[in-house]
Amino acid sequence: MAIQAIIFDMDGVLADSEPLWDDIDAAFLQNFNIEYHGEHKLHVMGKSFPLSSQFYKEHYKLDLSITELVHLRVEAAKEYYAKHIELFPHVPEVLKKLRERHLQIGLATSTVRDCALPLLERHDIKKYFHKITTGDEVERGKPYPDIYLRAVSKLHVEPANALVVEDSPTGIEAGQCAGMRVAAIPDRRIDGIDELVNNADYLLDGIEDLPELVQSL
Repeated sequence: MAIQAIIFDMDGVLADSEPLWDDIDAAFLQNFNIEYHGEHKLHVMGKSFPLSSQFYKEHYKLDLSITELVHLRVEAAKEYYAKHIELFPHVPEVLKKLRERHLQIGLATSTVRDCALPLLERHDIKKYFHKITTGDEVERGKPYPDIYLRAVSKLHVEPANALVVEDSPTGIEAGQCAGMRVAAIPDRRIDGIDELVNNADYLLDGIEDLPELVQSL
């Protein structure tokens, strides 16, 4: 079936944020006098704030509620998204090119709106998205399909006619469970990532390869 919509994950696909998440979670866990150096990256990569907070709560036996932990993690993340996280190369021109092809362009990020919007606005790419869906809009985060189903419904496109662009195993599972095809762009700075994303429908070396893939579908 022809592709009518492309729905992007943000972290690790558009925004080069994954390396900084080690620093964000270190700042978050410092609230509990816990030293953190990214050793649980793969356990939280691509997951919603509540699911990530649930992991840390259980692993470190934290006493606070999930709501309180999410609040602390969001506060730790805000400044990084507003000031420090950069885009991957070629992101603006790829988004512009796809938009010019009259495709519906959506964003479905596990990151909460208070973090996502400042980043999109700072890099002047918010204008390319017809609809934006953030992690605080759904009760169940990735790997559940809810965020992708919500995103595609906003675009008024059937899931079978949408392509998801992801970087994490969690996101790939979410997109496929929503009935969409998924193109993965693995961050090869992460050891073993190719094996973790090899169930994606398509594997790309970088976002600059996406327009050619879309043209072929």
